[in-house]
This record gives sequence, C-alpha cells and structure tokens, in this order.
Amino acid sequence: MSVRRIQFFLLLLFFVSASSEAAPFRLRDVDPAKFVNSILALMSYSAIPDLASSSLAINNAQSGNPAISMTQFGGGFTVSKESRIYLEGAAAYSRYDPVFVATDGTDARNVPVKWTSGTLQGGVGYDFPIAKDWVIRPIFNFSVGAIFSDLKAAGTFISTATGEELDFFDGGSLTVGGLGGSMMLAYEFSEPGNNDIDFQLRYSYIHLQSAGGSKSVSGYSDSSTVNLYYRWRAPIDEWKVLNKPFRYVLEGSISHYLGDQAGVLGFDYLSSAGLGVELDSSAYKVWITRTRLVGRYMFGENVRGYSVGLACSF
Repeated sequence: MSVRRIQFFLLLLFFVSASSEAAPFRLRDVDPAKFVNSILALMSYSAIPDLASSSLAINNAQSGNPAISMTQFGGGFTVSKESRIYLEGAAAYSRYDPVFVATDGTDARNVPVKWTSGTLQGGVGYDFPIAKDWVIRPIFNFSVGAIFSDLKAAGTFISTATGEELDFFDGGSLTVGGLGGSMMLAYEFSEPGNNDIDFQLRYSYIHLQSAGGSKSVSGYSDSSTVNLYYRWRAPIDEWKVLNKPFRYVLEGSISHYLGDQAGVLGFDYLSSAGLGVELDSSAYKVWITRTRLVGRYMFGENVRGYSVGLACSF
C-alpha cells in the first residue's frame, strides 16, 4: 500500500471516530447560584405569614401536574391584655417541580427534578395601644427550613450525561435560616354574642440564607410582603348551637409581594375573598373555643383559584 493511501486511510479513520463520539449533554441556561436564590425566594412565601399564599398550587402547563404547591398553617395571639406580649408561629410544606432542558447541540431532553421543603416560622411582638381597640404591634421574626432533593435518577443523569457536578441535584439538601421583622396595625373589636371585627395592616420582611447542606450551592433571598386583612363575624339570626350563637364569617385579604419574592411566580399580588361559618364551643370545658370553616376565592395577576380553610381558636 502506498504512503498516500495510508495517509488517506488514517485521515478517514480519524473523521469516523470523531463523528462517532456524541457531544455531551449539558444543561441549558442554568446558573446554580441564581437557581438557588430563586428557591429561597419561593421559600419566603412560607417564611412570612400570609393568608393569600397559605394554600397555593400552580400547575405545569405541559403536564398538568403541580409545578409548585405550598401549604401553611399557623396563628398568633396576644398572651393577655396585661402583658401585651404577642406570639405567633407557623409551619409550612412545599413541593417544587422544576423541569430543566439538557442538550448536546442537536438533541434536547427534559430533565424533571423534584424538591420538597419544610419551614418553621416564629415571632415575638408587643402590643402598643394607640386608641380604643387599636394597637401598633412590632414583631421580631425568625425562620428555619430545609430543602431535600428526592429524585436521585435525575441527579445521576445530570452529573453523568451533562457533566454538571452539582451534588444538590443528586439527593442533596439545603438548610436555610432567616431573620426579619414585621410591623402591624391591628383593630380588634369584640361584642360578646354579637359582631366581631378584625382588621390588620402588616408589613413583613425576611432575609433567608443557606446555612448548610450541599457544598455546590448556596444562596440568599430578601423578601417582604404588605398585607391587608379583614374579617367580620356575626350571628345568623337567633340560631344557637352548643348554647352559643352560630355565626357567619366574611373575610378578605390582599397581599403585595416585594423584593426577591416579587414576580418569582409570575405575579406581584394575590387577593382572597372568603365566606364561611363559625361554631362557638366556649360554653363547654374544651380546649377549642371556636371552629371556623371558610371557603375562599383567590385571584391575582394571571392566577385564579379556590381553597377551603379550617381554623380553631383556643
């Protein structure tokens, strides 16, 4: 075989072997730092007490499955009129189902990744009376939470096929801590056996910071919410249940989201209008003195929905 033919054969073999090596898949448009900051912005919905976002689920338009779902329950109370100390607390659960796109330049594949998070929030405040039934209430808030990745297969695909060394995707976790504060203007009018009126105007701020977990990611979020809440409870004629008036409940709220929280879910505000009933069991020696069942209609920018809430007073 001539030297020229040998050179041609080697050159052809080189091109065949090069073309047989598929280009590696890589995640498209993924910045880990920005992504984690967005997750913490989502967690701030759970870290700030808010009626409008206490039960929220947004569906994935392609699959119909929830891309994100959040549930929050909690409450607050003034210990006594003498001490004026106000305490609040809440626990929240959320599910985040993002879908990434991995590509090798010609082919693209969807990579579903799912995370679950839990958040505990607390607050200590003090009531400063400014007029009859009106108080100014500053509150110190704190929050702790954790995020867990629960789809190891997706993490394996990302780390092997895309070359992205992100241990957070592969069964990772992230611990989050937060500090903040709130200022509330509250009106609380109570007429035994008749009407009760609650009005609250509240500004809340929370700074969330990753504190441990997977080494490949870290982030922070500065979020705040302005919330207006109103509730009116009144007897239904002379109807009594458990020797107490059976009441109807009207309530409404509007929340405006600021800072990193704004627009992360496609809206800056949420409103709710609710109608329900209240059962008073205070005539008996039981822990629960009032039980409320309220149906709510939720609406905001490009979002509509319904929810049912159950609340108890002790």
